[in-house]
Amino acid sequence: MKKALIPLAVFAVLLVFLVRGLSLKPHEIPSPLINKPAPAFSLPVLDAPQTLLAAQDLRGQVWILNVWASWCVACRAEHPLLVEFSKTGAVPIYGLNYKDKREDAMRWLERFGNPYTRSLSDTEGLVGIDFGVYGVPETFVIDKQGVIRMKQIGPVTPEVLRDEILPLVRKLGAGQAPAAALSVGVAGA
Repeated sequence: MKKALIPLAVFAVLLVFLVRGLSLKPHEIPSPLINKPAPAFSLPVLDAPQTLLAAQDLRGQVWILNVWASWCVACRAEHPLLVEFSKTGAVPIYGLNYKDKREDAMRWLERFGNPYTRSLSDTEGLVGIDFGVYGVPETFVIDKQGVIRMKQIGPVTPEVLRDEILPLVRKLGAGQAPAAALSVGVAGA
C-alpha cells in the first residue's frame, strides 16, 4: 500500500512545482547585482576601436546600459523606441554590443539608427557575463555612483520606459527628464 502512495506523492510535488512555475514572470528574474556596484570594465568603443571606455569614466551621471547585438531579433523590436527616446536627452544610453562582429554591428546601427552615446564592443561576451546577462536585449539603469538600480530582461517596451525606467531616472537625479520622454512610443500617452 505504501509503495503505491510514493508515485502519487511524487506526482503531487511535481504538480506543485508546475503550478508555481506557471505563475512566474520570466522578465522579473531578480538580479543579484541590483543595488550593487556595476562590474568594472574597459572596452573598445564600437566606432573607434582604438578608444577605450571604462565604467569609471561614467561615474557622476545616471546612465542606461543597453545590451544588444545585430543578430538579435528582439533587439530590432526595441530599437526604434530607443532611437526615439535618445532624442529626448533624458539620460545617456550606452550600448554593449554583445558577442557580435564589429562590421555587422556598425552596419546595423547605420541601417536602423544609433541611439547610443557610445556603444562598446564586447565580442567575447565577458563583460556581459559580469553583468549577469542571460540573453539580449537586457537593459540596466545605473546611478551616479555606478550602482545598478534596475535590470530589464527582454525588450524595453513603451510601458516599461514610461512606468519603470523614466520614474527611476528622475528619482536618481538624471537632470530633468523631459516630459516628452514620457510619451515616446506610447500610444495614447
